[in-house]
Amino acid sequence: MDRFVEIGSLTKVVTGTALARMATSGVVGLDDPLERWLPATPRTGITLLHLAQHTSGLPRLPPRISRRDPYAAFDRRAVHQLLSRLDAIAARPPGRQEEYSNLGYAILGEALAAAAGTTYEELVTEYVLRPLDIAEVTANPDPSRRLSATGRFGRPRRPWTMHGAILPAGGLWATPRAAADLVVRLLVERRLGDPAPSWQTAGTLRWHNGATRDASVFAGATDDGRWVLIHRLNGAPEETDQAGVALLKRHRTAS
Repeated sequence: MDRFVEIGSLTKVVTGTALARMATSGVVGLDDPLERWLPATPRTGITLLHLAQHTSGLPRLPPRISRRDPYAAFDRRAVHQLLSRLDAIAARPPGRQEEYSNLGYAILGEALAAAAGTTYEELVTEYVLRPLDIAEVTANPDPSRRLSATGRFGRPRRPWTMHGAILPAGGLWATPRAAADLVVRLLVERRLGDPAPSWQTAGTLRWHNGATRDASVFAGATDDGRWVLIHRLNGAPEETDQAGVALLKRHRTAS
């Protein structure tokens, strides 16, 4: 429980909660146009809420990423170079259709950092982690405390580079205890109010998953207080999702 694991796109829940908290505090508005905080952006009609709800019209991935370490070169300079071309990069006008977008969350994180006048890690600490009394979440855990997948000869595999501009979309690490606390304190106890728009919904279930090259995670909770968190190394993401849903159904039947 004291080792850090990659939580992949569960990071989006942290980013979305920061957006909601900043909106409640009056720092930003959910319907703020993107160019308000990132002036290099043309007037696309994309708002912060569009980015959080995956309805911005932006594609899933940044252009020209590699396969070996997809986000290694996607730093802040790279994301700012894309801003002036967002109208050309977008596949459709905002608000019309949901399309899951890591690129959108990278840009959302950059906009929130600009609005807060600080770094992404500092703003999620201020608006999310500290109010939840959670400390074991970071972009750069000590290598000696990382729990990483092993390769063919039993050696730890080098994780993807996720601490650059892609961080708000999927780059955080957490101990399993901290990840579980996130789920319970955000979805069950509702310590920060209504769940952020980052969560996916299916009936009474709010959930989110995540996957990197070597890890997959599923987290969710139902309105009656049942919750689950599953993290697997070298596990197929689809199987992790299925296991999480099955556990929730099993506990519903048992109760």
